Amino acid sequence: MKSHKKYFSISATIFCSALFLIGLTVRAQELNAEVQVLSPNIQSTNKQVFTTLETAIINFLNTRKWTGETYQPEERIKCSFIINITEWNNEQFKGTLQIQYSRPIFKSGYNSPVLVHMDNDFQFEYLEFDRLDFSENTSLSNLTSVLAYYVYVIIGMDHDTYAKKGGDPFYDQALAIVNNSQNNGFPGWSGFSGGNKNRFWLIDNLQNPAFDGIRLCWYQYHRQGMDLMFDPAQQNLAKKNIKTSLMQLDEVNNKRPNSFLMQLFFDAKSQEIINIFSGGDPMNLADLKEVLIEIDGNNANKYEAMGRS
Repeated sequence: MKSHKKYFSISATIFCSALFLIGLTVRAQELNAEVQVLSPNIQSTNKQVFTTLETAIINFLNTRKWTGETYQPEERIKCSFIINITEWNNEQFKGTLQIQYSRPIFKSGYNSPVLVHMDNDFQFEYLEFDRLDFSENTSLSNLTSVLAYYVYVIIGMDHDTYAKKGGDPFYDQALAIVNNSQNNGFPGWSGFSGGNKNRFWLIDNLQNPAFDGIRLCWYQYHRQGMDLMFDPAQQNLAKKNIKTSLMQLDEVNNKRPNSFLMQLFFDAKSQEIINIFSGGDPMNLADLKEVLIEIDGNNANKYEAMGRS
């Protein structure tokens, strides 16, 4: 009986130690990603492969260590990857990938959208139960290359909202993935095909000094604007800072009109901007409306109505 208790005590210690190590591992991860793999148009009686794929991607995104930084559980970056498979033939998959990332706002339960993007060049090979591997030095799989690319874009954008051009090292890693993948035979990696709104052009825009104004806007808009909104005494200052950050986008647009990165900015932010300036104390919005209508003409009518009672 005594030896049994001793065995139980040792086992309990090992178990608790394992839980502690698991806890350390969880705290180290950067992402808290939700993943959906949809296949509404695939005619098949057995779609188990899509469930297996979804689980594999969840594990790949959320258990891998992507940076040298330490994240607490509540600091993990919330994002979503929605995959819609439109064609499937054995190991060949074709579809779309929608990526969304929203940044938590200080002392609130609100998450501010930063990236809402649809990648229409999503093709890959996958054999059920295959391990999803990724290398920073070569393209082992187009599936993991695409996923890792957007991981680094998201982490870079997240850092840009907390520090001026804080995303630089992560955009460098995304660029390395582009360079490693350009000859893998899959679309979306080249600047010479697929138009100017693919993975190549997204990282090109993010690293091009001509678009530094958008990246600085992310910082000022979130850190000096949205993060002050929790304090009623600072809400007017917050809105003024957000307005100033948006006004600076006019210069970027004058240099590079109708750019991919600017479109992505407003795909994520247009409705939020309208909400911010449609309530609270009145302020002069005429100059802001003029800039927004010029840059984001698709929402011109909504911008024109901002601030009206």
